[in-house]
Amino acid sequence: MTSSGITALLLLTVLLCADFTAAEVVVDCCLKTTDKFFPLILIDSYTLQEAGQGCDISATVFITKLEKTVCIVHPEEEKKKTKWVKSHIKYLEKKKEEMN
Repeated sequence: MTSSGITALLLLTVLLCADFTAAEVVVDCCLKTTDKFFPLILIDSYTLQEAGQGCDISATVFITKLEKTVCIVHPEEEKKKTKWVKSHIKYLEKKKEEMN
């Protein structure tokens, strides 16, 4: 095999590996949640994790001001346990709107 043939083969191998690597998306999921109150003053933002969209369970993921994640029950779960979660989300949404 010629050096240009070897180079072409190596290039093809690298491109194929890059395609496989790009297809793998790492999702950082909450594996369990708590319904214990978490102080709003410590929270900077949040995301909602939905079951079936790369993760096994639904959760509210609060991101603290120290950039740590806290996995709390999803706001659509039992209302008694999530009233404070919904209130925190509402406050964070209002805060985000005011910043824009």
